[in-house]
Amino acid sequence: MSSSKRTYTKQFKEEAISLWEASEKSASAIEQELGITAGLLSRWRRKQRRQAQTENGRKSDGLTEQRMRELERENARLRQEREILKKAVAIFAPESR
Repeated sequence: MSSSKRTYTKQFKEEAISLWEASEKSASAIEQELGITAGLLSRWRRKQRRQAQTENGRKSDGLTEQRMRELERENARLRQEREILKKAVAIFAPESR
């Protein structure tokens, strides 16, 4: 008995993932209903999300350019606030000599 590798269309994969996400059933229940191998839905969804991230221009760490700029601005603001607080503490702290 030879086993052949089954192939599925992109549309079938997308519909299976949508069915899983829309229903309250587990992945294994959906896989059994569709007659596919255990674990395929999870793999398909991971691959679909990775592809969507690269298509949307996301970096490998998942941060968009816009979000990165926002975080850099916030970081700069927090550094300034920290420096101001250091100076205020130095001014108002009693000298301990």
